[in-house]
Amino acid sequence: MKAGKEPLLGAIEAGGTKFVLAVGTAPDNTAARHVIPTQMPSETLAEAEAWFRAQGSIAALGIASFGPIDIDRASRTWGHITTTPKSGWSECDIAGFFAARFAVPVGFDTDVNGAAWAEVRFGAGRGVSSLAYVTVGTGIGGGLVIDGEPIHGASHPEMGHIFVRRGPSDDDFAGHCPIHGDCLEGLASGPAIIARWGSPLSDLPQDHPAHALVSGYLAHLCYDIFAITAAEVVVLGGGVLRTPGLLQRVREQATALASGYLPGGARHRVEAAGLGEDAGITGALMLAERALARGD
Repeated sequence: MKAGKEPLLGAIEAGGTKFVLAVGTAPDNTAARHVIPTQMPSETLAEAEAWFRAQGSIAALGIASFGPIDIDRASRTWGHITTTPKSGWSECDIAGFFAARFAVPVGFDTDVNGAAWAEVRFGAGRGVSSLAYVTVGTGIGGGLVIDGEPIHGASHPEMGHIFVRRGPSDDDFAGHCPIHGDCLEGLASGPAIIARWGSPLSDLPQDHPAHALVSGYLAHLCYDIFAITAAEVVVLGGGVLRTPGLLQRVREQATALASGYLPGGARHRVEAAGLGEDAGITGALMLAERALARGD
């Protein structure tokens, strides 16, 4: 890298169907971007490595990945995707692969924690201290930011695998989650909707009962987040949320579930992603920025 030139950050939003790659000098200053399909690890990671090498020397890399992942830096499997149902990706050392090849600091977190962090800094959460980001698509995942920091405990949140109260007439579908059956992901993710009704939610007529059921289950999640964490904003993203009218249905049903009880009142809001599909990759660039500053 030439003297006086700003360091180039690399970023990966690693998803189950595609990897979004980017480089830039800051999270809000992307110089180049590229998308590759998620194949087997050997093919996908090699293709990503080749693209980054073609962009020049990166000073740090941020990876916002689908999970479950190991985010404990003291663990021998830090940087690994762990027990994912994504074929071939269990125990993949994704962070280690790039750290070994580029010899740069690597930041690593979930794709939804990255997106939540980006929405607080640049998107729908600007000006608030607490925000959850939930993506509803191939799966359901959620990340939580409190006082500007993504929340970690024993591991990362798994909001898609909570159990929600099923409607009194909704007992004829076992659920689509291979682990839990009728957890939230098993009832309201894109594959669950198709398994149950044969079409994506956006293709079903507006008076189809699927709309009320799916919005109701997502509203339960929003209410639970407000009640448990007191987060000010829940941001909803992902392919299922492109269904016309779904966001408003979720808002209305979450308000109804609260019954006026939550002390935060109108400060609790359900919003669309302010960064749209850029939330995850922006969060990955933020992870790279932090890794460079810390020398991780």
